[in-house]
Amino acid sequence: MSTRGGNLWKRFLDIAKPYWLSREKWKAWALLSVLVCLLLGQTWTNVRFNEQTGEFASALAAGDADRFWYAIEIFVYVLIAAVPVYAFYYYTRNRLFMQWRSWMTHHYLDKYFGGCAFYTLNASTAIDNPDQRISEDISTFTQQSLYFLLLMLGSMLQLIAFSEVLWSISRELVVFLVLYAVCGTVVSVLCFGRVLIGLNFYQLKREADFRFSLIRVREHAESITFHRGEQHESDHVRGRFQHVFANYNRLNRWQLNLYLFQYAYTFLTLMLPSVIVANRVLDGELEVGSAIQAAGAFTAVLAALTVIVDNFESLSRFVAGLDRLATFATSLAHTRVLRRKPGSHIERRRGDTLSVEHLTLHTPDYGRTLLKDLTVTVGPGQSLLIVGPSGGGKSSLMRAVSGLWNCGSGRIVHPGAGQMLILPQHPYMAVGNLRCQLLYPRHEERRIADSELLKLLDMVNLPDLVERVGGLDAELDWGKVLSLGEQQRLAFARLLLARPRYALLDEATSALDVDNEAQLYSRLATGPTTIVSVSHRPTLLKYHVQVLELRGNGDWQLQPARDYRFAW
Repeated sequence: MSTRGGNLWKRFLDIAKPYWLSREKWKAWALLSVLVCLLLGQTWTNVRFNEQTGEFASALAAGDADRFWYAIEIFVYVLIAAVPVYAFYYYTRNRLFMQWRSWMTHHYLDKYFGGCAFYTLNASTAIDNPDQRISEDISTFTQQSLYFLLLMLGSMLQLIAFSEVLWSISRELVVFLVLYAVCGTVVSVLCFGRVLIGLNFYQLKREADFRFSLIRVREHAESITFHRGEQHESDHVRGRFQHVFANYNRLNRWQLNLYLFQYAYTFLTLMLPSVIVANRVLDGELEVGSAIQAAGAFTAVLAALTVIVDNFESLSRFVAGLDRLATFATSLAHTRVLRRKPGSHIERRRGDTLSVEHLTLHTPDYGRTLLKDLTVTVGPGQSLLIVGPSGGGKSSLMRAVSGLWNCGSGRIVHPGAGQMLILPQHPYMAVGNLRCQLLYPRHEERRIADSELLKLLDMVNLPDLVERVGGLDAELDWGKVLSLGEQQRLAFARLLLARPRYALLDEATSALDVDNEAQLYSRLATGPTTIVSVSHRPTLLKYHVQVLELRGNGDWQLQPARDYRFAW
């Protein structure tokens, strides 16, 4: 348990420390200092409330009206001070929580999008639901961290303040209280700790998997309907929920045992203080008000000492979420675009032309060689057509050139990411208006006149699109509104507007008829862009100078396009 506790504390510090040492540290520490001052104010008002409650009882028991009304007057003054202290405490705590969450969210988003980590994690099974870890786990971590930190600080202040009160009334109560709290904490940690943390960890995972399955159905609703796959998807979603249900039942059974212990432990404290001081009150040694004050102090000190017992269920959920966030942070820190085999890597250099030198490509598990010792140069105007059977490595070669694939060896020389634009078979339709689709991904940096954009749409044979969707500022779900052919033409419009030195087209016109394809390639061929295409269509030969045929077994052949004949 001590080793696990040390590891837990280290994981917590690894996640929490960057914010408290960041550029926002002064604001963060200032707010935390204000919170500590407000906690001191809360403790002071709680001690005064407990003191005046005892005075009420003693004054009434003695029939002393002046003493009673004076105690009421003091209570009102304390009440006036307590209200703003409590209100500003929660306001400041929530403000610090949102600032911490905001900083951590941006921090993790920088790592998630930096170096294409999101691409790698999407292809990995080690990290499930990164979206939940950023949107929910960070929120839970910051909120619960502040809650437990301030709870511990408040408990310490309460322990110090009320222990003095309790010690002056009954030392027996103090001794009993310490032993009672230690026993309760040990039982909670040893009997329930590991099991509840594990079950809460898997509950978070199962809930995320269930939510993801529902999102997937929504995203692929049309394809599922076409295939009449609703029963299969329904069974799959219900299966995911069954995992949620089964794990929750196990969690609930263990929580029942925890509740039985917690409530027995808590309800005993309603009786025990009175039992311990009863003889002194009955003998007249203590006033009734002092006994009531002792009971209040006992409850306050016990709450401070048993903070782990009382909040054990919440702590177990917090630790489970901490484990998920720590795993995510570790994965982001060690992410590479794709896994590399020790001693094997693809060297990348900047140059004026695009060339591949002695490139060997493997599958991610290095179980199969896709290409062996490929060397080819694509100079300006020397467009290249890549052909070959399915699974032969064509798309893998494009990913390697673009920097998304590192499973292999050799060298790739390229003019830089800003001078290359890739068009996949299924174009990405960004969130935003039609203008954003054309200017993506740098729509905020570019100011293009509407007349130019309309002319561009006409060039890719989408002349009526603007009128049909309601203007360039229309915001729609473009992946659903536009057919795949229209999406591909829109992607070509982006390409014509960007005018990169090299365009990598991976089956980018697969959904278009021959006439539309010819029109787009003709437009592209007359510009400054050199084309590298992956396709199975003989009609594209005339737009390329050379053809690279991948055989599917690692072998390849490079020859002039004018001499090449498709074998299929």
